[in-house]
Formats: sequence, structure tokens, C-alpha cells
Amino acid sequence: MASAATPVASVAPLAPPLEQLQHLAGELRLLLLEVRVGEARETTKEFNRETFWRRLNEAAVKVSREATTLTEVFSRLPLPLPSSQETQRFCEQVHAAIKAIIAVYYSLPKDQGITLRKLVRSATVDIVDGMAQLVEVLYLNPAQSPENNDLISCNNVWVACQQVPQIPRDNKAAALLMLTKSVDLVKDAHEEMEQAMEECDPYSGLLNDYEEDNSNNHSVEEGDILGSPNNQDLYWSEEDQELIIPCLALVRASKACLKKIRISVAENGKKDQVAQLDDIVDISDEISPSVDDLALSMYPPVCHLTVRISSAKLVSVLKKALEITKASHVTPQPEDSWIPLLINAIDHCMNRIKELTQNELEL
Repeated sequence: MASAATPVASVAPLAPPLEQLQHLAGELRLLLLEVRVGEARETTKEFNRETFWRRLNEAAVKVSREATTLTEVFSRLPLPLPSSQETQRFCEQVHAAIKAIIAVYYSLPKDQGITLRKLVRSATVDIVDGMAQLVEVLYLNPAQSPENNDLISCNNVWVACQQVPQIPRDNKAAALLMLTKSVDLVKDAHEEMEQAMEECDPYSGLLNDYEEDNSNNHSVEEGDILGSPNNQDLYWSEEDQELIIPCLALVRASKACLKKIRISVAENGKKDQVAQLDDIVDISDEISPSVDDLALSMYPPVCHLTVRISSAKLVSVLKKALEITKASHVTPQPEDSWIPLLINAIDHCMNRIKELTQNELEL
């Protein structure tokens, strides 16, 4: 008796091209979540810095190349979309390129510095996110869409890939970059508040625009128009202006602290002292948000108690930053005069703020 024929396994048909792109975008979004929380891979291999940066640069070039290929294939006019088989190959190449650059990021050990790892992770996140955005644009906007080229030209995956060679190569350089950013942020906040004080108009520009928009609205009472002199909540009282003076001095002291810390790291920082450099960057990163909180509390209507609380929070962060810096290797002479001078300046500002807000505590 003849044996029964062996059944032939059926091959599932490939999904249509745009559906494959949609699936790829979903996979890239999942990878993006993993990168944001992923840790360095434990390995017994000795870390080679030159090899790491060469691999990261090569991986970024590969991603950029795959992004260009995918864009050319799916945005060409008026040619038809590639076949399902061709689309599968393109998607696999994109997925492989993204997985490769993520693997390189994971190979950077923690002992090379948390600050450096954060910068590499940020660059990797930007690349993965940029590729996911590109794929989403390609499947959501048909090739015949006139908006497609505009959307693709604005995509940042290529920009993100081009930024990889600019990443600092060691933790000291990474720390200096982050400290410079903090200095710039505090400098901008200080200049903005000084300008508002000089003009005695905290909402300058915003008020004029609003008044122009409402100039033809006769149903609005003059005193109700935003920016009207009758609305005292939009202006500083004499007491407010007196309180702002020591607050601005405290912001200036914040800027001076960050500048001196950055100089100390630049002049005395050692690349192998990664943990101390990370500690300095971590506490310094808290200064700019604390300055912003103080600046926001200074806009009318001013609550003097809120200003006092925001000032005290900033003072606490500044003193902690100075203490960590003083105890680290970047301050070879702990008795260095600039640290106690800054602490005295900070205390003087805070004492004056306490004097001017004492009535608020007694209410």
C-alpha cells in the first residue's frame, strides 16, 4: 500500500509594503523604550576606547545610509512602491542597523562615566527616534502626497547621525560640556530677569501683542484688558522691586558658582576620576532648574513667601555643589579662597531675602 504524500507546509504571504513599514515603526518604538532604560552589558573584555568610537561612528553611518535608501525607495515619484519581498529586505536592513548601534551603546561600561554614558544614550535615542519618525512618515503619507518631501526633509535621523562624531570622548570632556550648558542656561535666565527689571515691565512684548488683538473689542472694559495700567497684578510694587534686587544677586552668584566649578574641572579634572566628575555634574545640573523656579516666582503677582522658599532651595543646591566640588580632586587646595567667598555672597543674598520676607512669616 502506497504511503500517504507528505503535506507541504504553506508559507504565509508577506504583508503589503506599507503594512510592513507600520510594523517596523512599532518595533523601532519598542527598541526606543529599551534604550531609554537599558543598562550597560557586563563583560570581562577590556574596554578599548578607540574601538568603541570607531564602531559607534560606523554604526551611525550605516543607519544614515539605510535611512537614505528607504527614503529614496518609498518617496520616489511616480514609480510604484517596491514589492513585498523588496520591502521585507529593506525593513530587515533598517532593523539590523538600529540594533547594531544600540549594541554599540550597550558596550560602553559604566566605569567610563555616567555623564559620558548619558550623552551616548541621548545620541542613540535621537537616532532611533529619528528613524522611527522617518518610517512613520513614509507609511502615513503616500508617495503621491505633496507634503511628503517636506516632512522627510525635516526629519532628524540624518542630523542625529551626523552628531555622533561630536560626542565627547571621555567623561571629563562630557562633564565640561554639561557644565557649559548649565552656565549658558543660568546666564540666559539672569539676562532675561535683568532686562525685565530695567524696563520695569515683566510682561513686555506679551502685553503689547494682547492689547493690539483687543483694540477693536469695544465690549471689553479698559481695566479688564491684559496689560492695562489698572491691573496691578501685572506690575511690580515697590516692595517687589526691593525683593528682586537680592534675588538677582543670588542668580548672579549661581552663575559665578557654575563658572568657577567649570574652570576647576577644566584645569584640575582627571579623566580617571569618573565618579567625582559625575557627582559634580549631577549636583550642578540642579542649579539651572532651581534658578528657573526662583525666576518664575519673581513674576507678578509676586508671592513673597514663594520667593523665599525658592531662594532657600537654590541656596541649598549651591552650597551642596560647592561642598562636593571642594571635597573632590578638582579643588587641590580646599582652602581656596573662591569657595568661601561665594558662600559668603550666597549667605548675604539669602539673609537680605529673609529680612524682606519676614512679614510674610508673621501673618
